[in-house]
Amino acid sequence: MIETIVFDVGETLTRDDRYWASWADWLDIPRHTLSALVGAVVAQGKDNAEALRLVRPGIDVAAEYQARETAGRGEALDESDLYDDVRPALSALRELGVRVVVAGNQTVRAGQLLRDLDLPADLVVTSGEWGVAKPQPEFFRRVLDVAQAAPHATLYVGDHPANDVFPAAAAGLRTAHVRRGPWGRLWADADDVVAAADWRIDSLTQLTGIIDG
Repeated sequence: MIETIVFDVGETLTRDDRYWASWADWLDIPRHTLSALVGAVVAQGKDNAEALRLVRPGIDVAAEYQARETAGRGEALDESDLYDDVRPALSALRELGVRVVVAGNQTVRAGQLLRDLDLPADLVVTSGEWGVAKPQPEFFRRVLDVAQAAPHATLYVGDHPANDVFPAAAAGLRTAHVRRGPWGRLWADADDVVAAADWRIDSLTQLTGIIDG
């Protein structure tokens, strides 16, 4: 029985459109160009930050991020960035008595922005706040600490096989791979993803059926 469901953030709860568009504008390149480069590095199994390095070789991403914040062009997140099924799904899960946690690879700033949205969740935390990021095992040890449930009673939901499904399964958690965003769609039917994921879903609202079942 699943007692706690933990959600990834980018391309699981939120669209990454604004994130990459803001980087393209900051680097003064067409948005489509950066979007295509992100797709290219994703297909190669590389970190998506490599797309920024293709645009500007040698870029210090952390320093550039700080420069954006200083210039008032930093991270932003509002209701329009959420997928339509997020609030209905999380609310329904809590009504079923499930503990809902949001924990993904995001900055400290993103954590605050997410909490400002007042999502129907018991806890919202980010890798920036923990000081450890996926797919490191320590991240999933932290997940289990806040889940307040045994590994087999904790379900991690995410779109990225290498960051979400595989390491969560290795930590003993149940896993659900959501087919959305470039990562979720590109590898949706890959043999290793099919084998590793306990469930494969197209919408977060399907999770209530898993709980009821």
